[in-house]
Amino acid sequence: MVEPKNFYYKQNRLKQLRAFCQVVKSGGISLAAEKLFQSQPSVSLQIQALERELNVVLFERRGPSLNLTPKGETLYQISQPLVEGMDKLEETFAATFGHIESGEVNIGAGESTILYIMPEPVKRFAAAYPNVRIKLHNVTGRDGLRMLRADEVDFAIGSMLEGQEDIIYEPVVSYDPMLITPLDHPLANKKNITLADISPYGLILPPRHLSTWRIVDYTFQQAGLTYNVALEAGGWEIIKKYVELGMGISIVTDICMTGKEDIAKMSLAHLFPCRSYGVVLRKGRYLSPQGQRFIDIVREVYLERGGGKVGSVPEEDPLNAGIMAEGF
Repeated sequence: MVEPKNFYYKQNRLKQLRAFCQVVKSGGISLAAEKLFQSQPSVSLQIQALERELNVVLFERRGPSLNLTPKGETLYQISQPLVEGMDKLEETFAATFGHIESGEVNIGAGESTILYIMPEPVKRFAAAYPNVRIKLHNVTGRDGLRMLRADEVDFAIGSMLEGQEDIIYEPVVSYDPMLITPLDHPLANKKNITLADISPYGLILPPRHLSTWRIVDYTFQQAGLTYNVALEAGGWEIIKKYVELGMGISIVTDICMTGKEDIAKMSLAHLFPCRSYGVVLRKGRYLSPQGQRFIDIVREVYLERGGGKVGSVPEEDPLNAGIMAEGF
């Protein structure tokens, strides 16, 4: 009979992995030591012991900077949710019985998502869990994914235009693209609008590097038509205001329309792809009870509202030039 392996290191392994994960998050041993309330030599010894016991090199040491090796990256993906799960065992256990009394939830989201998608979920969560702090980080695109991968946010709420191997995207709601015009514009309330109808008129679009501009550009190019940009402005509220002033027309997503605007709107779902919004998670990340409950509330809110036409742009679509939709 084979004797079971003597896991003599169990008591130290959690400390080693905690030190390792903190070094990765902090970007260095000195900062990790401060956050762990340990000495720098102690943290260094724990990392060395972990490397020795696993017979791997976890970091490439180049001067003062530490970079994960491929095996170090794999260990981090495995160990980070384990360490965080152990450190939050008490509150996770309490949460299984419906007790979420403290803590915080960090959420990454762009301005439009914060303005139009988040208010009701935030309101419900705050009412149900008044002692849990909500932190909304106004980030999108590559900055949002960087924070997600660095575990600086628990999850993100937004729109994804392209799949990523280490990212899970769950669409929750989607909205139609809309043409908005001044009330007295020739296209106001016109049915079955074509790209040829839009082409002669000046468009108000968000900054060129954002996904909305790329989608408009690609669609007109495919149709062999030109378009004219009369004004470049950031933020749907700004765009709507300048359309009201008669400075041009615009192509927006219906998410931003409240019904209080003095403008006309017409669906362009037959010309442009719908935009989905949902939950963006890093694969393997430990999700706190607070984070899980917030996501549950997001699902509940949009299930009650019918969810819209949930779906995302197909991966093979040439519009997939972005990753996490930026700005819009």
